Amino acid sequence: MTPILLLGAGRMGGALIQGWRYAGAFSAADLIVRDPNVDAAADPAVFGGALVNPPLEALSAAQTVLLAVKPQIWREAIKDVVPHLAPDAIIVSIAAGVRAADISEAFGGRAVARVMPTTAVAIGRGTASIHAADPTARAAAHALFAPVATVVDLDDEELLHAATAVSGSAPAYLYAFVEALEAAGAGAGLDPAASARLARATIIGAAALMEAGGEEPSELRKQVTSPGGTTAAALAVLMGQGGFGDLLPRALDAAIARSKELGG
Repeated sequence: MTPILLLGAGRMGGALIQGWRYAGAFSAADLIVRDPNVDAAADPAVFGGALVNPPLEALSAAQTVLLAVKPQIWREAIKDVVPHLAPDAIIVSIAAGVRAADISEAFGGRAVARVMPTTAVAIGRGTASIHAADPTARAAAHALFAPVATVVDLDDEELLHAATAVSGSAPAYLYAFVEALEAAGAGAGLDPAASARLARATIIGAAALMEAGGEEPSELRKQVTSPGGTTAAALAVLMGQGGFGDLLPRALDAAIARSKELGG
């Protein structure tokens, strides 16, 4: 598995480095980082101990390559790298929408796994959807992500578009909901700071209860919804016409369409 070459160490790459350290899975000494925007001296807490932006010849030591750049620039980012990689290096890509066949071709036919993770890998609470036709590549992806995420294997690569919409992009949906809830609470007369504290703590507690109890979300919803009560009145709006049942399919459709566009 190691050394692991990270091509790109932005938000997701940095989150993985933190998560691996948190889980004791990989240390900075296991990593080679190639990212023109990274300065190990400026951020030793994250990159200290890693080999950062070494000469291209040093990349031949990498056993696993994590492609963690934006999908719009992935070809440019790997152009100088590919000739220096070991022939048996395995490629694990988190570039949204970019097809495995295109990645493998660009990397000279090397085995490829595609992964759609979430940034909660930084605290060992991420999710990761994995597709790989090659079992060795799938095993490499599991080794990278299982220590820091709940992993789901997808047999059909096309399903990664849906996984991106349901999981990869979904943290932003939740943050947007909390943001709107805070604003609505303030609009109803609460002090903005109090509304924010109530909204955030409530959502965090509800998520923790869902995880701890193992009950279906629909059952948990029923448990806090008294017939004819305040929650029922609010849910009549949220789950009625134009509510979640209409909005979320439309939102997922938009995310899926964009994922396909990014893959060309």
